[in-house]
Amino acid sequence: MTGQTFKVLPETCLQPVPSRLIPKSSFTSDRSNELTSSFFDAEDGSVNAGIWECPPCKMHIPSYPVNEMMTIIAGRLIITNSEGNQESFGPGEVLFVSKGSEMTWQITEHLRKYYMTAN
Repeated sequence: MTGQTFKVLPETCLQPVPSRLIPKSSFTSDRSNELTSSFFDAEDGSVNAGIWECPPCKMHIPSYPVNEMMTIIAGRLIITNSEGNQESFGPGEVLFVSKGSEMTWQITEHLRKYYMTAN
């Protein structure tokens, strides 16, 4: 395997395409137009990285599908965990979500984030 190093800038990513990470049935509001621009996909699908974005909406995720580290680029996200605890995240903040976590996401401003997922 040959190593790759590259600078990641939002404007250098590929054209956004509809995201399939979160099932449409998880959205509890009308808007579910999530998009992703991937800039790295491991051949075996075990690691992915890119930019994800979504307009304001709300979604309940009974079991988060991947381990994910993300950095908010723009917008605001409120996460409520299964115990009812809430945290708010905005530009420049970094968070980690572990696979299998139950949570509700409320996106209050159009959200853009860098992400890296691992299965």
